[in-house]
Amino acid sequence: MKPFDLSLYLVTDRSLSLGRPLECVVEEAVQGGVSIVQLREKNCSSREFYELAVRLKKCLKPYHIPLIINDRLDIALACDAEGLHIGQRDIPYNIARKLFGKDKIIGLSVESVQDAQDANETDVDYIGISPVFGTPTKTDTACPLGLDGVRAISKISRHPNVAIGGINHTNATEIIKSGANGISVVSAIMSAGSPREAAAELRRIVDEKE
Repeated sequence: MKPFDLSLYLVTDRSLSLGRPLECVVEEAVQGGVSIVQLREKNCSSREFYELAVRLKKCLKPYHIPLIINDRLDIALACDAEGLHIGQRDIPYNIARKLFGKDKIIGLSVESVQDAQDANETDVDYIGISPVFGTPTKTDTACPLGLDGVRAISKISRHPNVAIGGINHTNATEIIKSGANGISVVSAIMSAGSPREAAAELRRIVDEKE
């Protein structure tokens, strides 16, 4: 498995990109300090998802930034993505690992301390603590965990973690202080006037707390 950095994890959402091509927003964000990118698509055909993944992987390759595919193991396999991110109601982790391979990155969302304890019994590569705060960009999640949830899960998890949900420059510092290894953002970068500058500000916050 190639090394990866959870410091600043971008989850894409084309509906928030202000009409700009996804590849342009992502490339700017990477230039600003995004360290890993997850392609999340819920409202397009499998063909469109695949073609978008191929284009995004090509865009990220010169920067050596891993491409993570959300939920869709078939798309991850088809485009030879570096990773896959699954939730509690997606394909079981053991099946995903068997089919995707030991050399690939697999992340798992955890929505409670119990989920994190269960994840400790697996060899996932990282966990996503989700959601920390409520967010309109993802409505199919459990109740927000808050900073107390981040602290509790960070203390018991044996895996690196990234905090997900409602995160921006106003609360990123407290999330890192609460034990998160990195922050995952959507609109804070996707909807920014300058994705590069927004990413640079968030990366500075994360790096200051290391």
